[in-house]
Amino acid sequence: MISRLTGILAAKRAPQILIDCHGVGYEADVSMTTYYKLPEVGEQIAIWTHLLVKDDSHSLIGFNDEQERKLFRQLIRINGVGPKMALTILSGIDEQQFALCIANNDLAMLTRLPGVGKKTAERLVIEMRDKIDALVAELPTQQVTPGRQSIVSEAIEALQALGYKPTDAEKMINRAQQQTESGDSASQLIRKALQTTVKT
Repeated sequence: MISRLTGILAAKRAPQILIDCHGVGYEADVSMTTYYKLPEVGEQIAIWTHLLVKDDSHSLIGFNDEQERKLFRQLIRINGVGPKMALTILSGIDEQQFALCIANNDLAMLTRLPGVGKKTAERLVIEMRDKIDALVAELPTQQVTPGRQSIVSEAIEALQALGYKPTDAEKMINRAQQQTESGDSASQLIRKALQTTVKT
């Protein structure tokens, strides 16, 4: 089991990163929460990982901290929540916000996350209610803050990586920008875009 990687961040393009560990490159998918806490390419990085094993492939999921990995592992145990949906949930909401949703039975907030319908939201609340206290911890606030245009472009690309069509991703980010401050990071912009998108 590959549980943690330390090396040089060789490349990053949401939602994937490449880590060079003494000449061996490890590719991992990450949530947007983790992505925007990454250092610059070429710098040292250490991430927690979860190894997904399928019949035809092995793949890594990377996390900025162990707490996010714990929540991911709890989510994928829930019926109907696979790794892709779990990463999408973690991209649109952090541990603290997720805990509040569970504690307050906030189904409306959960169903605004892409791919999460009412039944899945109800299942999340029921199955996570007894586990959330042990999973929640304070998160570091350090984030990368590139130029505004770069932020918008990265946010749109990130939504496309989550499965949205380019035109839909652009519309979502444009709407979210109307509710953001000029100093908002790409991560904050993505979250607002996801949270203001009501499922039809």
